[in-house]
Order: sequence, then C-alpha cells, then structure tokens
Amino acid sequence: MTGLGTLINVFAIAIGGMLGIIFGRRLTENHQKALISACGLCVIFIGIAGCLEQMFRIKDGVISTSGVLVVVLSYAVGTLLGTVFDLEGKIEKFGEFLKNKAHRNNDNNFVTAFVVSSLTVCIGAMAVVGAVQDGIHNDVSILVAKSILDFVIIFILTASLGIGCAFSAIPVGLFQGSITLLAVFIEPILTAKALEYLSMTGSMLIFCVGINLVFGKKFEVANMLPVLLIAVLFAYVPSFE
Repeated sequence: MTGLGTLINVFAIAIGGMLGIIFGRRLTENHQKALISACGLCVIFIGIAGCLEQMFRIKDGVISTSGVLVVVLSYAVGTLLGTVFDLEGKIEKFGEFLKNKAHRNNDNNFVTAFVVSSLTVCIGAMAVVGAVQDGIHNDVSILVAKSILDFVIIFILTASLGIGCAFSAIPVGLFQGSITLLAVFIEPILTAKALEYLSMTGSMLIFCVGINLVFGKKFEVANMLPVLLIAVLFAYVPSFE
C-alpha cells in the first residue's frame, strides 16, 4: 500500500503526543523546564553528529573537510529566500489556525510547541528518502525506523512543551505524503551527492532547533528551510563536487 510508511509515522507521532500529554501532567514546571533543556541538548548533538558525519573525511589518518562552501552559500541564499517569503510567519499562522481549531486559545505555548516539533520531525534525509522508497518500491522500512525515533522525540517534547507537539503529525503527513505521490519525479534528483548535502545542511537546521530549545528562540529555523533545496541544487554544480 503506497503511503503506508507515512501513515505509520503520523500514527506514531499522534500516540507519542497523547502519551506525552498524560506524562506531562505529572510534571511540575521545574521538571518541564529541565526536560526541555535535556531535549534541547540531545537535539543539538544529534544535529552536530549528522553534520560532521557528512562534512569530515578521514583518509590515511588525515582529517579533511568537504562541503564548507556549499553550507555557506546554501545558508546565505536559502535563509534570504525564506526571510523574504516569511516562512516562519506562515508556519506560525498555521499553528495559530490549529490552536483555534483545537480550542486551545489559553495555551500560550501551543504555537511554539507545534513549530519546534514540526521542524524536528520533518527535517532530514530520512523523511525524503523514506517517502520516495515508499512511493516507488512500497518499502516502508526507513519510515518505520523514523517513526520509532519520532515517537520518542514527540513523547518527550509533548511532556515538556505541551499538546502542540502532537499536531506535528499534520505537516509530517502533508510533507511525506506529497513526496510519496511525487516519488517518480523526485527519485532521479536524489543522487548520492544530493543526499550528502541534504543531510549535512538538514542536520545544521536540527542543531538550530536544539539551540532554540535550550536558549530560547535564537534562530528562525523555518526561514532557513529553502537551504535544503539550494544545497540539493549545488550537488549538480561540477565545481562543488
């Protein structure tokens, strides 16, 4: 069944969110703050690990780096585009829409929880590659693995940030579902180099999400989302190989 992987992912996020709500009610405000900091720290190091894995190379005992120029140019161009189109504001407006529909008008943390969790579970090569594999080969293995990770992440984030995190199932369903439907057209684009750049820049976005969790909002991560597209395009420029 085409799209089964995304359905499993959406279900896992929803269940993780519901369990997080139940668990979160048992936490005091100090406990929630401590949990947010712990989550942020973990997200930071997940981002660092993913980026360094693609950027650093060890050959004959010598460490070298690659993709530095791609990162710099992708973030410069991509962030400018995202800021011009105000993607952060649009995602926040969607969060406000969901907040009203869910009758959570008194929940001041809803939109923040929705944006943070949505960016955390949507960004990354697993979402793209898994959705493509689901669409073309009906192979849900990657998305099942992602679902397990997302379940844990959303469970912890919901316990600390609130019910807004559970609604991240919606953008995940829309994003991965769209990629699955367009998989035939997307697969040729996902060369090894494109996936490398996507993973590298995506991991840096995850790092920014972690920073926002620990230190408050320092980065408008949604405005940086075009970075992923720009990075993939650079994979087709010979001078960047």
